[in-house]
Amino acid sequence: MYNILTLNKIAACGTDKFSSDYVCGSEVESPVAIMVRSASMHEMELDPNTIAIARAGAGTNNIPVEACAEKGVVVFNTPGANANAVKELVICGLLMASRKVGASMDWCKTLKGEGEAVGKLVEKGKSNFAGPEIAGKTLGVVGLGAIGFKVAVAANALGMNIVGYDPFVTDEVKAMLPEGTEVVSDLNDVYKKSDYITLHLPLNDATKNMINAETLALCKDGVRILNYARGGLVNSDAIIEALGNGKCAAYVVDFPSDEIIGVEGVTALPHLGASTPESEDNCAMMAADELIGYIEKGEIKNSVNLPNLTGLGEVEANRVCVICKEEAVEAVKSAFGDAKSATRKGYGYVVADGADESKIAGIDGVIRVRTITK
Repeated sequence: MYNILTLNKIAACGTDKFSSDYVCGSEVESPVAIMVRSASMHEMELDPNTIAIARAGAGTNNIPVEACAEKGVVVFNTPGANANAVKELVICGLLMASRKVGASMDWCKTLKGEGEAVGKLVEKGKSNFAGPEIAGKTLGVVGLGAIGFKVAVAANALGMNIVGYDPFVTDEVKAMLPEGTEVVSDLNDVYKKSDYITLHLPLNDATKNMINAETLALCKDGVRILNYARGGLVNSDAIIEALGNGKCAAYVVDFPSDEIIGVEGVTALPHLGASTPESEDNCAMMAADELIGYIEKGEIKNSVNLPNLTGLGEVEANRVCVICKEEAVEAVKSAFGDAKSATRKGYGYVVADGADESKIAGIDGVIRVRTITK
């Protein structure tokens, strides 16, 4: 019996994927795996039996990813499962940034009680909320993954020109982008050419505060910035100053902070990007499939901290799965004689069918060994 601990409410269509060999719930003990959405795990002490964590979503900032790798705990995410939901909200954000929709709605509420004067007041005040159309404008898409790609396609269909940047974009993705899309190799070109900029990339040491005083200075006057990725990508002090002096005309963010709430020009949303039933269902089902594949067959797909290795097939007798340091991979493979392997960022993963795990006893760099039996 496998225990699966849920730290947040997980859609039933995901937990229903587990067979009767599994028990899922928020109170289970000694879990073999954990399913989580937004709950922070940084202060959580993992049970020694835990071999995997599945994040029902794309970002993994709430999980100590590297610490898990050092313990041989695979961390999965669900890339693309919430892409359509976020894309739709980004398009909404483009329109809100242009036409001051949020501010105009707030202003309309102040007219309550004015009776027959409301019509005249509306006509008199509406010019305060005028804004440009998005058609014919240039949208800079930073990050052309599952979400960024969909945003580029949708915005282009609405008449926008697209400038994209992603150092990891593949030729296959480039070929599928709308005709006329310009994919640049220098991020500064996005800043210089775009009327609107939308961010779709992870938060890490390299991307933290990427929108700052220096990068805003490169932008067109009146640039509009959308951030549905992570709040820390944009420096709050810099964006507030840019909104105040007109360098930035609007900032739409799905990660509100005390500093930016109520600032003129800011449209703050309460992290609604993936908040659709369809998105939650997709994420839950993908997360469940990842855990089942790893627990039952040793397959790793969509890991964010350890090597991915798929296509292993069904377990015929027994299958030994080894997580190790990258430098130990060849020694482990040699001990088994016949094995499949993958490496990533200093870690290795070796899988051998019909092997005896005792053969690798004493090899330096081995982190975790697990034998799956039929």
